[in-house]
Amino acid sequence: MAEHNRSTNPVLSVEQLTTSFKSAGGWRAVIRDINFHVHAGETVAIVGESGSGKSVTALSTMRLLPKDNSRIEGRILLEGRDLLQVSEAEMRSVRGGSIGMIFQEPMTSLNPVFTIGNQLAEALVLHQKLSWKQAEAEALRLMDRVRIPAAKTRLHEYPHKFSGGMRQRVMIAMALACRPKLLIADEPTTALDVTIQAEILHLIRELQEEENMAVLFITHDMGVVAEVADRTVVMLRGDMVETGATRDIFASPKAVYTKSLLASIPRLGTMGDTIAPKRFPEVNPQTGEAKDGRVTKPVPSTRNPILQASNIVVRFDLPNGRIHAVEDVSFDLRPGETLALVGESGCGKSTTGRAIMRLLEPASGSIIIEDKDVTKLGASSLRAMRRSAQIIFQDPFASLNPRIRIGAAIAEPILSHGLMNKKQAKERVAELLEQVGLAASMAERFPHEFSGGQRQRISIARALALQPKLIVADEAVSALDVSVKAQVANLLMDLQEKHDLAYLFISHDMAVVERISHRVAVMYLGEIVEIGPRESIFNNPQHPYTRRLIDAVPIPDPAARKLKRPDLGKEIKSPLRSYDYVPPKKAYREVSPGHLVQLSDWNNTENAAA
Repeated sequence: MAEHNRSTNPVLSVEQLTTSFKSAGGWRAVIRDINFHVHAGETVAIVGESGSGKSVTALSTMRLLPKDNSRIEGRILLEGRDLLQVSEAEMRSVRGGSIGMIFQEPMTSLNPVFTIGNQLAEALVLHQKLSWKQAEAEALRLMDRVRIPAAKTRLHEYPHKFSGGMRQRVMIAMALACRPKLLIADEPTTALDVTIQAEILHLIRELQEEENMAVLFITHDMGVVAEVADRTVVMLRGDMVETGATRDIFASPKAVYTKSLLASIPRLGTMGDTIAPKRFPEVNPQTGEAKDGRVTKPVPSTRNPILQASNIVVRFDLPNGRIHAVEDVSFDLRPGETLALVGESGCGKSTTGRAIMRLLEPASGSIIIEDKDVTKLGASSLRAMRRSAQIIFQDPFASLNPRIRIGAAIAEPILSHGLMNKKQAKERVAELLEQVGLAASMAERFPHEFSGGQRQRISIARALALQPKLIVADEAVSALDVSVKAQVANLLMDLQEKHDLAYLFISHDMAVVERISHRVAVMYLGEIVEIGPRESIFNNPQHPYTRRLIDAVPIPDPAARKLKRPDLGKEIKSPLRSYDYVPPKKAYREVSPGHLVQLSDWNNTENAAA
C-alpha cells in the first residue's frame, strides 16, 4: 500500500458536508455531516449500497446537482479553495481542469453523434487553449496513453464502434486530458467484465503514480476497494458509519454495517471440493456476524434433461460482413440443476439464452425443451412452451412497465394464459410476492417505488407465475449491491430446491458463479471453450481463457493485492467475418468425467492469456 506524506495539505478536504433535496414536505437531507480528505497520490474509496449517498457526495463536490431543488452546506476545499464559494464560471474551469470525473456509464456520457477524437479535443481546446490541430494531436497521445489499440485509426470513429472497456478508457483519457489534481471515479468498473475491470483498475493506478494524482473512488464492490484504496469511507443511508485505513477496515471492522458488508462478499475459492452449490453466508443484521450458508442437494445425473441444446448457431448479417455470435454451441440441463454460462461481453452468452427462449431465431441447430424442438414451433405452440420456460432479464426496471402496478405485472402472464380468474390471480400474486420475500400489500405499488434488489425480486416472482420448469437468468444479479446480490442468489437457490427448477445462469461474476452453479460452461467468441462440473472448472481450469477469467477476479483482501500487470490494450477479437467464412469444426478433450476443454491454438493468437 502506498504511503503518503501527511505533512502536506490534502488536495481535497470535505468538511461537514450536508446535501438536501427539496420535496413536497420541505428540504430533506440525503447526506449528513460527511468529512474526509484525499492527499496527492492517494486513493480514498467511498463504499456503500445504492442509495447510501456515494454519488451525491461526488456530484456535490463537482457542484453538478440542480440548483433549484438542491442545497449544499459545509465546505469542499480544493487545495484550500472552497468550491462552494466560487462562481459558476470559475467552477466550469475547475471541472475538467483541476478535477476530472469518470462516470459510471460511458455510453451515456459520450455523445453518439461526435467522433471520439472530436470529444477529446473539445475539452483540450476549452481548458488548455490549444488550437484544434494541437488538440487532435494531444487527443491521439491520450488515446495511446490509455492503451487504445490502433489509436490513430480509431480517433475518427464514433462511440458505438467501441466496446464497453474501450469506451471507459476514452472516458479516462477525457478525465485526464488537462492533468487534474483530483480524479473522481464514480463506479467506473461496475458495468464491465472482470478481465476489463482488472485492466481499468491497473490503468488508473499507473496513471495516478505518473501524475501523483489524488483519486476519489466510488464503488459498492468491496473486492475493488481492497484492490485500489489506501483509505475507505463506509456510507449507509446518507451517513458516514466508518472510516479508516483500508487494511484496518478489512481486518477489524467496527460498525455493524461494515461487518455485514464484508460478510456478504462472495469470495472465490471458498467452495473447495463441494459438489453442490452453497448458499451465501447468512448475516445477522443486529451484529453483522455471518454463518456460512448450507449446501444444497446435488442433482442426480440419471435424471433426463429438461433442455437439450445441440449445435446452436446464431449469426447477424451486417453491410460489411457477418457476426458469428453463437457458433456450434451444445449442452444439456437437468431439472434442479444450474448451468452457468460465463464469459466477457460479446462472447455470445446472452444471445444463447435468447435463442433458447426463441427471442432470437437461430440459423441452425436444435433446442429441445420437454421433448419439443423450440426452433420448429409455431406461434401458438411457442406461447404454450413459454409456460415451461421463462427468462429473468438483467435490468428489472427496463423489463417492468413503469405505468403498471407490480401486482398487475405479475398477474398478466397468469391471465393471458387463461390459468386463473382475476380473484385467483390476485391470491396467486400475493403468494408469489411472499415467496420472494416481499409483502403482499406491495402489489399496489409502481416499479419506481422499489429498490433495485426489490425490483429484481418482482421479476423473479413474475417468472415463477406460470410455474416454469426452466428459467434463463440473464445477468440477474450483476447490477445489484453485494448484500442484495447475496440475498437474491440465496432466494434463487431456495426456489430451485422448492420447485425443482433448472437454471441457465448467465453471468460474468465468477465468484457468484462458483457459489450458485452445479456446472459451468465458459464461452469465448461465440463458442464453448470449456465445460464441466463447477468444482473441476474452478479447481482445475484447463483453457487459458478460463484461467484468465478466474485470475482477473479481485480478491477482497488488501494484503493480497495483485501486483502483476494485467494484459492491457487487447480487446476481445471481433466475431465479424466475411460472408463466405466457414468456421472450422472444433475438437474437445475430456479432462475428467464431464469436463471437456476445446483444443485450440489460443497460445498462438494475440489473445494469449498473460
